[in-house]
Amino acid sequence: MKRDGHIHSPYCPHGSSDTFIQYIEKAISHNFTDITFTEHAPLPDGFIDPTPQQDSGMKAGYLMPYIEELQCLQKQYAKDIHIRIGLEVDYIKGFEQETRHFLDTYGHFLDDAILSVHFLQWQDTFECIDYSPECFIDFSKKVGSVEQVYHLYYDTVLQSIKADLGPYKPKRIGHPSLIHKFQLAHHEKINDDTRIHQVLDIMKQDGYELDVNSAGLSKPFCQEPYPPFAFINYCHAIELPYVFGSDAHSVADLHQHYNVILPI
Repeated sequence: MKRDGHIHSPYCPHGSSDTFIQYIEKAISHNFTDITFTEHAPLPDGFIDPTPQQDSGMKAGYLMPYIEELQCLQKQYAKDIHIRIGLEVDYIKGFEQETRHFLDTYGHFLDDAILSVHFLQWQDTFECIDYSPECFIDFSKKVGSVEQVYHLYYDTVLQSIKADLGPYKPKRIGHPSLIHKFQLAHHEKINDDTRIHQVLDIMKQDGYELDVNSAGLSKPFCQEPYPPFAFINYCHAIELPYVFGSDAHSVADLHQHYNVILPI
């Protein structure tokens, strides 16, 4: 099975207008047999998106059209490729009940899903930690240091793993070293090996699987996958299940670096 389990869509408010059919046809042409569309789920009721365009999640009114369009495409392409209907769900500290309610309502429509951390809480505010190097560095100054932001991020990922989000909680943890996205912009070498090992060990212990996300290799200030190569090898050693994900937000990015990740 040749699988890409992390793909965005024309419903992504910060992505491209490339159509589902363009993604699907490219996947088929590259001999992929199994793909999951994991659009950013609508953000929880009451949460204010801190990004300038407030475009981190799908608008709630688009959710059922997204699902219904994919249901039609599943039937249309059933003989050619296995298409899974999924979402990338944000874990946001303090909004667990809202997230559980969302999953209880819509989880039965999903074949697959990813749970990711993009927003970190500091005091009474939230920051999107992968929005821009400038926002990341400013946030680090508020928190106290880049290293403290790293710890805050891994603490939040661990909280996401332990959170009770109900029977439809995603079982795959998205890009668990996303905090590395701007590591070449802040110019500090943070040794977070122990924290990454901790996250992977608890994922294994609690029965989760890993999103091996190649997108970081295309990010100018990251230059590595999420998690880094050494930790993909570690997943082999502890037999932690994982799924390749290109995290494509355009057809051009679909399956990016698959041939780099595959040998590992």
